[in-house]
Amino acid sequence: MKFNNVNTASIKNISSFDSKFFHFAVHASRDVTFDNVTVVAPANSPNTDGIHISTSSGINIMHSTIGTGDDCISLGPGSKMINISNVHCGPGHGISIGSLGKNPNEEDVFDVTVRDSTFIGTSNGARIKSWSSPYSSMVSKVTFLNLQMNNVKNPIIIDQSYCPDSCAPNKMNKSMVQIKDVRYQGITGSSNTPVAVDFECSQVLPCQGIVLQDINLTFNGGGKTTSICHNVKGSASGQQLPPSCL
Repeated sequence: MKFNNVNTASIKNISSFDSKFFHFAVHASRDVTFDNVTVVAPANSPNTDGIHISTSSGINIMHSTIGTGDDCISLGPGSKMINISNVHCGPGHGISIGSLGKNPNEEDVFDVTVRDSTFIGTSNGARIKSWSSPYSSMVSKVTFLNLQMNNVKNPIIIDQSYCPDSCAPNKMNKSMVQIKDVRYQGITGSSNTPVAVDFECSQVLPCQGIVLQDINLTFNGGGKTTSICHNVKGSASGQQLPPSCL
């Protein structure tokens, strides 16, 4: 179901099962609310994003359960003033900003809040991803708040060398997408890999203003979780498990 050039709409108490592509897509729209939406697709079904947003503002997603073979929610270029709350995500690839930077003249992404949500068995939790390409844009003013991770592969991840297929090594980590002013606060639960926080930012435009506050992510496999920081500037406060690399 696609909403194109739709203004001031409410989608409530609806379910989508086994879509062959995105279940819901919102494009060039504003002031659209999804409330108590259920999305179901097999974990191995490709490109079955639950809700995809692009070139839209004032989009609210709340009190919903989304399980797919791709992103539970994906925010493409031009997503702004987005509020996501009380979402149960899993299976799937998590809640993702991006991918960005694949095409020229993409609009910026800003004013995004993801809060009070749960991720179960997903490959990612809070993710921002961009291609290593010459096309520039920006992601800014993003908050991930009070998120519970349960057996998530990459609970916190920025991937600026996103490439689902093979890419030439000399093109990696050269994204022209600037990521700045991103806050992760109250992220708790468990990772199913040792690296629970992974910031792989651009060599050309390092991430700036990245903030970690009160992070508590344990490793399901035993031992301690770790964090990785490449080309990122920011700060950490409060509990930091894994120990912050900022």
